[in-house]
Amino acid sequence: MGGRHEITTLQDLEAIYGVPPSPQALLKEVGELTPEYRAWIEASPFVVLASSGAEGLDCTPRGDLADICKVIDERTLLLPDRPGNNRIDTLRNLIHDPRVALLFFVPGREEMIRVVGRAVISTDPALIELCRVDGKLPRSVLVISIGSVYFQCARALKRSQLWSRSQSADRPALPSVGNILQSISKGTFDGAAYDVELVERMKKFLY
Repeated sequence: MGGRHEITTLQDLEAIYGVPPSPQALLKEVGELTPEYRAWIEASPFVVLASSGAEGLDCTPRGDLADICKVIDERTLLLPDRPGNNRIDTLRNLIHDPRVALLFFVPGREEMIRVVGRAVISTDPALIELCRVDGKLPRSVLVISIGSVYFQCARALKRSQLWSRSQSADRPALPSVGNILQSISKGTFDGAAYDVELVERMKKFLY
């Protein structure tokens, strides 16, 4: 698909979009946290983390009840690695390539904050202690050095009506995780049992 309609050069791309970015679109990007950007990140309980490794790209959600990232200083963030499925895709990527990109959400707000930087995996006890929740500690933390930070305008969330949809009782009926696994296994996996056990497993291993 695409053929002659594919855009393969910067010249062709710029011919389509034409007008250069507005001054404020460039002004918003800085190399460290301003007090305003820091306030947004400290208010964010949810971030999407992108990384790149030997086997390709990965994008993963991370969440906590409050400030998902601890602000160490204007150029450094601390992101705990909470319990998951032990695929550790992001961590494997970071061994290969330390570059990361993060997209921070604040519930009810339609703007987002973007951070681009580099991350290292740390088991420093002092840093891990900063991320204690309910007496439980992460196995490791990411120490993220900020390269740039800027806000993402509200258009995407306005178009999607994300927050208003999330409060709606009329949510779409979708296959459960158990349904998906059972289908992939061609019926050899007990999806119904998995779904029943998942609720308690989440409670037990959330942190």
